[in-house]
Amino acid sequence: MLSYQHIYHAGNLADVHKHSLLAWMLDYLTRKDKPVSYIETHAGRALYDLSADEARKTGEAAMGIARVRDWFAADHPYMKSLVQTAETDGENAYPGSPMIATQRLRDSDHITLAELHPGEHNALELALPTATCRRSDGFAMAHSMLPPTPRRGLMLIDPSFEIKDDYDTIPTHIRKYVRAWNVGVIVFWYPILTSAAHHNMLKTLQSDHPDAFRHEVRFPPARKGHGMIGSGLFVINPPFGLAQEAAKLKTRFDQLK
Repeated sequence: MLSYQHIYHAGNLADVHKHSLLAWMLDYLTRKDKPVSYIETHAGRALYDLSADEARKTGEAAMGIARVRDWFAADHPYMKSLVQTAETDGENAYPGSPMIATQRLRDSDHITLAELHPGEHNALELALPTATCRRSDGFAMAHSMLPPTPRRGLMLIDPSFEIKDDYDTIPTHIRKYVRAWNVGVIVFWYPILTSAAHHNMLKTLQSDHPDAFRHEVRFPPARKGHGMIGSGLFVINPPFGLAQEAAKLKTRFDQLK
């Protein structure tokens, strides 16, 4: 299935959770003068217009970044990306994770992105002409290139879950990724749903990786009947200080009504 397009959800509260911590982790990795590999398995188009009909239709950005932008100080890596994107592409532009990675990383770092949807892949290449953008299955791409060169780095796994088997197969993929790249920071995003579809998957992941860092935030549904009520990150080999940064962010989310 290739129906998912993130423009309907860009800038929502799950993106705020995921992207702010991703930006922080990339900032942490670049504090050392050593090159970094960044891999993303489900990249999307990298740049989103929050004034587009699709984004306004769901109202998720209005309930998300438009509402909570003042959570982040000017020197926060996420805010730096928001400001840079607005300056480059206009005040309604929002950076997806590949754009944030491109902005936060250096010329010496390596970025490899996978996106299977043809339209999204074309937009991704236009937005990020200097990145390696592959039109391929992201899970398969990651298996083919791990461990990367340089070995130091981060991989973001951010699937749409439009393939329901993902909940069953993702733990197996991640188990193999860790075996192949035991020093990599592996970041997996998952939705928290009213259906509790993620519960068994998380039990397996925690059993396989007991030292991983799991962080979840809850928020009101973006609209009546919307099944996503929270956002989760499962991080293997978490950077030092991530737990403290995530705890500060959770305090903000806990204040939402």
